[in-house]
Amino acid sequence: MGAPVVPIGLMALGGFATGCGMRMLDPLLPMIAVGFGTTVSAAAVLVAAFMLPYGAGQLLTGPLGDRFGKIRVASLALVLYGLVTMGGAVADSLTGVALVRALGGFAAGAVIPLLMAHVGDEVPYEGRQAAIGRFLTGNVMATMLAGPISGVLGEHFGWRASFLAGGALALGVGAVLWWRLVAGRTRKAASGVSAVAGYLKMLRMPASRRLLLVTALNGALLFGGSFPFIASFLIEDFALSAGEAGLVMAGFGVGALVYTRVAPRLVRRLGEDRMLAVGGVGLAVLLGAIAAAPHWGVVLAAQLLMGFFFFCFHGVLQARATEAMPEARGTGVSAFAMSLFLGQTVGSLVFAGVIGVAGYRWVFGLAGCGIAALGVATARR
Repeated sequence: MGAPVVPIGLMALGGFATGCGMRMLDPLLPMIAVGFGTTVSAAAVLVAAFMLPYGAGQLLTGPLGDRFGKIRVASLALVLYGLVTMGGAVADSLTGVALVRALGGFAAGAVIPLLMAHVGDEVPYEGRQAAIGRFLTGNVMATMLAGPISGVLGEHFGWRASFLAGGALALGVGAVLWWRLVAGRTRKAASGVSAVAGYLKMLRMPASRRLLLVTALNGALLFGGSFPFIASFLIEDFALSAGEAGLVMAGFGVGALVYTRVAPRLVRRLGEDRMLAVGGVGLAVLLGAIAAAPHWGVVLAAQLLMGFFFFCFHGVLQARATEAMPEARGTGVSAFAMSLFLGQTVGSLVFAGVIGVAGYRWVFGLAGCGIAALGVATARR
């Protein structure tokens, strides 16, 4: 083993497609809220509508990947996600959009975990952090580009255009992955571990339980508690347009891209435990800066650094997830993703309530305190 059967560049493109699905609503929530005559806080249900099925669906899609082949299931999921997302362009109510997001989240949830598990199958652990870093380039680029592209499309063609463009991209990438499969260029690996047995085995292992708990808290504080609301904060508090807010959000990807290039050296120099502490404390400082920001330029500066510190923390968790259950890696990585996005779902609902009562700045401050404590505590363990 030394390199994945499917080129990492193609897998990264799959991650880019579903990553766009996660982030494309960031600058559009105010626009969607106005379109359906509601508030941003109420429209935030669209974040939970995507993430809850994304996480819960891992109970099924991970074991399916182990049994029928990770690339096979991931390619079919991309096609399904693309078709469903394009259907969102004709939704005529917030409930209809939420349903589309729920179905799309269920399909998209199979993609990144199974492709990451495929990397884990093919690359030894000592080189896995670097390989995962290259694979994550697609997700990072989605973080950089999804907001600006979605914001610009929304300003010029309406928010529905983002659903059409994002769905078409996923459909195309899924078709190419399937073509690679039927062309006989991938290997099928089947696991003899059943879904129930696999999950029960993980829950019996103290290290796996800690990993899943930390991952859920990470999802609640960052993916649910702060990241989805930064664009809306820029729009409502600093009067930026959706496109301008998306460009500021793209700064996250700059730091994240730097991380993907220096990850192997960071691991060798700091070790995984120190990376967890550095990432958590760094994120806390930056979220505190956003909470106190007197000008949108402060948010931009924080975004340029945030991607780096985020992946210092999250990248370690991802690498450990690929080794949580090597005999059924799809199940193990999917359990990790399920915990992450279940945490995100709860976090988005809780912090949306905080926004309604206290405003955006309290959300960023609370999330920063939480992630600092989590990073230090996890490093000590």
